[in-house]
Amino acid sequence: MHSYIQPVPTGEFSSLCEELKEYSSISPEYFDRFEVKRGLRNRDGSGVMAGLTKVCSVEGYYIDDGERKPIDGRLIYRGININDIVDGCIKENRFGYEETAWLLLFGHLPTAEQLKKFNEILGECRELPEEFIEDMIMKAPSPNIMNKLERSVLSLYSYDANPDDISIENVLRQSIQLIAQLPTIMTYAYQVKRRHYLKKSMYLHPVKPELSTAETILYTTRSNRKFTDEEAKLLDICLILHAEHGGGNNSAFATRVLSSSGTDTYAAISAGIGSLKGPRHGGANLKVAEMINYLKAEVKDITDEGQVADFLKKLINRETGDKSGLVYGMGHAVYTLSDPRQVILKREAAKLAEEKGFGADFRALELIEKLTPEIFATEKHNNKKICANVDLYSGLIYQMLGIPEDLYTPLFAIARIAGWSAHRIEELISGNRVIRPAYKNMTVPKDYVPIDERISGFKSSSAYVPLDER
Repeated sequence: MHSYIQPVPTGEFSSLCEELKEYSSISPEYFDRFEVKRGLRNRDGSGVMAGLTKVCSVEGYYIDDGERKPIDGRLIYRGININDIVDGCIKENRFGYEETAWLLLFGHLPTAEQLKKFNEILGECRELPEEFIEDMIMKAPSPNIMNKLERSVLSLYSYDANPDDISIENVLRQSIQLIAQLPTIMTYAYQVKRRHYLKKSMYLHPVKPELSTAETILYTTRSNRKFTDEEAKLLDICLILHAEHGGGNNSAFATRVLSSSGTDTYAAISAGIGSLKGPRHGGANLKVAEMINYLKAEVKDITDEGQVADFLKKLINRETGDKSGLVYGMGHAVYTLSDPRQVILKREAAKLAEEKGFGADFRALELIEKLTPEIFATEKHNNKKICANVDLYSGLIYQMLGIPEDLYTPLFAIARIAGWSAHRIEELISGNRVIRPAYKNMTVPKDYVPIDERISGFKSSSAYVPLDER
């Protein structure tokens, strides 16, 4: 195992950290005084209008006479409702992630011939250079697969003969290659982690170009390479639902911010991965799994409404769980009455839960979905509309598919790279201006003090002065 060299004992900085916290802290009253949109959010929680897009529409409410009116959520890819995409693929009994990626990239659904050719190109691009597998994945394992995805994407810059060309033709070529290669990187990185950190067997199965993205993931993740068509089609639905979610979500916006600077594709996409790694974004599905583990540890019967309600009250009041006060898998910045992705995943999870032995877990999630809005309103005296989001049931589906928790968030990235690529291309074509919001400086002028006259320690009052004295 790699050892981390810590050159400076953390104790040396303990007192300085307290100073750092004081100097970096800004009172909420300042944000109100200067009408700062923290998190680029308006007072009602809606996002600040930062750009225009044709890629995706996320709808969860409408404004009537200045008031936000809740509606059932709608997710629209390039003008097509996500429900129609998923239902169409189910009806025709075929995989849909690849045509979803085409739709997001090119703006329209592919013909049968176009889809066939696109699948062939993706299949040809899935294989990674031998030296890349050896040098970038096997020789530098990571305990976190999202970290490995981010580093690997950055490393691919060195394997590209034309990495800095931001012409649309070249960026499109890079985007398609990354859509194809990221699942391979993920599964290889996981296998290397198994050997290096978990001391288990490692299986590096050769890629089969004829397989779909969902099939490739199951084929290369499992030791016996076996999976059913039903399993692959279920995973495919998850990939479709996670492929895109508007330009305002944190990872898409991060990708657009970097793209606006004119940087290379690998840097921009790695920023999206880094954003998605955070527990407030893509990492939330892992937090749902963690929350369920807390529930199982504290509650005798996870299907009993009263017991689950008591647990949720303690959870919301920061008395249990990770003490954050959050009910993971519940609530969304845009969706109010329902998250269309969650509705589909819940429907699909219900079909398999009993068969796979996860009936109790499914019923527990249903209770969390049912009880949280009322308990939150009572405990927090807040009547904000709260619905379940995509993360509530996605982890259960991955669990039923035998996918390890290490891959929950990476799977999100595997799917979302199609959306990131579409937003990057749109930013390069239509943005034409580096994204640079304003920040107001809150420090006060101070004199430079010669080093021999400086004293250790600080007074918090030296960092800030009251607003009325400015």
